Amino acid sequence: MGIVKHDGAFAECLALPVENLHVVPEHVTDEQAVFVEPLAAACEILEQVNTKNFKSVAVLGDGKLAQLVARVLRTVIPRVVMYGKHEKKLALAGLAGIVTRKVRGDASDLRRIKETFAFLVEATGSPSGLTLAQQMIEPRGTLALKSTFHGAAPVETWPIVVKEITVVGSRCGPFAKAIALLLSGEVDPTLLITRTFPLAEAQKAIAFAQQAGVMKILLKP
Repeated sequence: MGIVKHDGAFAECLALPVENLHVVPEHVTDEQAVFVEPLAAACEILEQVNTKNFKSVAVLGDGKLAQLVARVLRTVIPRVVMYGKHEKKLALAGLAGIVTRKVRGDASDLRRIKETFAFLVEATGSPSGLTLAQQMIEPRGTLALKSTFHGAAPVETWPIVVKEITVVGSRCGPFAKAIALLLSGEVDPTLLITRTFPLAEAQKAIAFAQQAGVMKILLKP
């Protein structure tokens, strides 16, 4: 909902097919369940890429989706490395057993970062992320794209050809797999909750969510 000419859930009236409903197991808390949709998007990568072929993976970005992607990949790949600009967000990833690397988010990263990967996920939400990803991917590597943003990304296509890179566009994913990860405890996203507001303070919560460094905001009756 709320994607490409479809109204979102802030609409006064909302109707969805019954088959869109998923049962949340009793042992999955409400705080965990609100992450099912973005967690499912992270799980989509497991449906698209044979992760058994890789012993390590890089995740570019340290925002909410990148955090969930890294946690999901950590369940199947021994070494997950997150590259991000924000120390506090990287610290959250570190608590989940993810290796972290600080970047500047500008052209200097192209000169400084020398580590390469056969598998990489680009989830920076920035037009510059794809350029860095193409540099860091190894020949015949697999690059999964998760970023969406307004406008066009200035990018050279020759590295895709010369390196014979496999580029995979990755969007939404399986809710059942996400719920199973929450139920098993393999992924616990609740550390990403920055603050919970009462429902009566929804406007205040929306404004707070725009602040730098905020991860996930909840509204609770």
